[in-house]
Amino acid sequence: MLYTSKGGIDASLTEAELTELTQKALSKLGRRKKVLILPPDYSRIASQAGIMAKAAFDHYGDKVKDIMPAIGTHLPMSRDEIARMYPGLPHSLFREHNWRGDVKTLGRVPADFIEKTSGLKLGFDWPAQVNRMLVDGGHDLILSIGQVVPHEVAGMANYNKNIFIGTGGVEAINKSHYLGAAYGLERIMGRSDTPVRRVLNYASEQFTSTLPIIYIQTVVAADENGVLKVRGIFIGDDAECFEKAAQLSRRVNITTLKKRVKRIVVYLPEDKFRSTWIGNKAIYRSRLAIEDGGELFVIAPGIKTFGEDHEIDRLIRKYGYRSTEEIIEAVKSNNDLYSNLATAAHLIHSAGEGRFSINYAAGGLSSAEIEGVGYNSFDLEAAEKLFNPQKHAPGFNVDADGEEFYLIKNAAIGLWSAGELK
Repeated sequence: MLYTSKGGIDASLTEAELTELTQKALSKLGRRKKVLILPPDYSRIASQAGIMAKAAFDHYGDKVKDIMPAIGTHLPMSRDEIARMYPGLPHSLFREHNWRGDVKTLGRVPADFIEKTSGLKLGFDWPAQVNRMLVDGGHDLILSIGQVVPHEVAGMANYNKNIFIGTGGVEAINKSHYLGAAYGLERIMGRSDTPVRRVLNYASEQFTSTLPIIYIQTVVAADENGVLKVRGIFIGDDAECFEKAAQLSRRVNITTLKKRVKRIVVYLPEDKFRSTWIGNKAIYRSRLAIEDGGELFVIAPGIKTFGEDHEIDRLIRKYGYRSTEEIIEAVKSNNDLYSNLATAAHLIHSAGEGRFSINYAAGGLSSAEIEGVGYNSFDLEAAEKLFNPQKHAPGFNVDADGEEFYLIKNAAIGLWSAGELK
């Protein structure tokens, strides 16, 4: 059922409107005794989830017993991040999701369904896993809050991805990410109907239909001046709210260029990106716009590591960002990578595939570390002097040497493509 549907390509919903729309939708649900809120983490601050989470908290008061950011494989939110993203929410209500241990398997999507929906003979089924709190916590309302935006694994982020990946476990995250990578992220990004989404939808229909989940989803895009605007909010308990949000996201979050670009520069704000595990959105979201033989420059002053998890970081350093063919072969012959398929998927997603070069200027990684994983190292100070990302506006610019480049300042909220997606 769809409780709220408001927005459009020129909409700019205010905080007051988002609060009112959220609370009106919640009032239709009747009284609740124990509420769990599942918002995104700090890397998705653009979602404006703090507004809806606060609206829900004000609506239900002390009936909100738990707030658990759906972090998936990301690091838990720090107290400072919680304070900045969720002002007004008691820190005592926040719980940490442990994707390596605190999960429960509700059922399994059969291997033949995965093969049929993807055309790939991967040889595995898929576990529908969620944090135990969703099943055993005794909540009579679970509010899943987030942003629908192009995504490299599911095609479009959010909806039941927030449940099965955001609060999922090792096996579920590993296999879903590898399914998307093997199918091909360039065939997935920006689409709402993908093999990964079909698997998630199967799991929703078969295994979570009795859970009291309500989805609160925004669509957020930058205007011509780079200022974020909330273009829509969609609230419901089934796929309709996701589909409506995805339709709007395709219109406002995908930038279509007339032709591929020789040089793209992506700037990653220091306070939002601390690892390539998250920061490589710079690669995922721009690759469809880079011409063959072109160059991508990533300027990332805040990046200090590769993985947000010790084992993932070790594997990235060991295998590096190599081609799809190389990583698939490495998975077949190395148990440590086979046991961490999400990492294998990340390695595939983050490579230029020999089609374009990747030049990384990271604030906290040495040249040897950058080059050790297969990238070209680029001095951070030199990169900022050449491209001056703080001064230039998003779009086409000219660098200090007089050469043209295309600048992206907020890779997390968009997708850039040469030509329309089919």
